[in-house]
Amino acid sequence: MQLHQIKSDNKRQTKKRIGRGGKRGTFCGRGNKGQLSRAGRRMQPAIREYIKRYPKLRGYKFNTKDKNIVITNISEINKKFDNGELVSPQTLIKKKIISKIKGKIPQVKILGDGKIEKKVIVKDCVLSKVAEDKIKKAGGEIS
Repeated sequence: MQLHQIKSDNKRQTKKRIGRGGKRGTFCGRGNKGQLSRAGRRMQPAIREYIKRYPKLRGYKFNTKDKNIVITNISEINKKFDNGELVSPQTLIKKKIISKIKGKIPQVKILGDGKIEKKVIVKDCVLSKVAEDKIKKAGGEIS
């Protein structure tokens, strides 16, 4: 059996032609007034309601780039790291200073709050100007 061989047991119903005189006069079975009683009426599509709810602000659809940036301070690095150790997002996760965001390693920004006395090597991190100066003064490297 194939699709073109299938036939329905029920006959197709014909659509009632309303508003052509005869037994259905005046409102023609459509009730009184309103959008549904008009000729050529159109109901709003369901999607339109959702479109209307979205804010119509400039730049709404663009996400900010700094969503996955995690901030740490020099003072935390000073506590948890030793001399000559590498500071990168991976090592910061291992030392539990930061954590992953949705299973991904986030971008890290190091701020200059606190003191640092250890020579550390900073890699793959964004640094503030103050943090950069403090790490260089302590004898650390930035790569």
